[in-house]
Amino acid sequence: MKQLKLHTSVPIEALGFRLSHNDHIMLTGSCFTENMGQRLTAMHFDTLINPFGIMYNPFSMAEALERCLDGNGIGEENLVFRDGLWHSWLHHGSFSRHNKQECLDACNKSINKAHFYLGKCHKIIATFGSAYYYTLKDSSIIVANCHKVPASQFELRLAEVDDIVDVWSSLIERLQKRDIEVLFTVSPVRHNAYGAHGNQLGKATMLLAVEKLCKKYGTSYFPAYEIVVDELRDYRFYADDLSHPSTMAEEIVWQRFQLATMSDETIALCDRYDSENRQAAHRPINSL
Repeated sequence: MKQLKLHTSVPIEALGFRLSHNDHIMLTGSCFTENMGQRLTAMHFDTLINPFGIMYNPFSMAEALERCLDGNGIGEENLVFRDGLWHSWLHHGSFSRHNKQECLDACNKSINKAHFYLGKCHKIIATFGSAYYYTLKDSSIIVANCHKVPASQFELRLAEVDDIVDVWSSLIERLQKRDIEVLFTVSPVRHNAYGAHGNQLGKATMLLAVEKLCKKYGTSYFPAYEIVVDELRDYRFYADDLSHPSTMAEEIVWQRFQLATMSDETIALCDRYDSENRQAAHRPINSL
């Protein structure tokens, strides 16, 4: 009897990129990065997550890492005032402040912290979110976040594969000289603002760029995008907005990530920490 298959499996062999609790791990990229980073932190890994806040396009991510490597802070020229707050064009809104100096201080304190962290860092996990990016009109400045500034002040562009490869090539070379390994992922979060076809164009652009970088530099790739889009392929694995993976999908990706990047001993240690976390979160019904 032929057994029916109701989904397509995405086989993942153990990656050359291996994680242990002795590693110092920086994560950068989209909100999917935040989720994976929080899980690693909960499992007692040493992590630094998104020193510039959540980022989506590969160019802003590369600039952020370059600034962190150099300890190159931002100045007033990188700020914009909007809706009663000062924002950095290079940072997420979590760094915005009512006071200009406080905004600069928050941004530069995080850059300085990341600069010193990279001095001991072993691994970087970079998650590309979108190949679409915005530049300020009449300039070449790529913004990481538009901060609800009117769209008329920006130009929307779709990155070219080779442009992503060029920007990240110089960065990877710097990181490899420091013996820092890089793992790429592409976020499975749908960017519906660009339409179904536009979203696919953006994801394809990033996948092609990552493939070139992996072949050129021997970096690793974890197929989070393929697991959610091809293997799960069902709206029950998406949140109510039908764009972000559901909690169940995130758990499935996390388990596959563990199998691909961790030894049996490391996974066992994670299981122990997970059990301890669950016990600590449990509240007895009747407590004295």
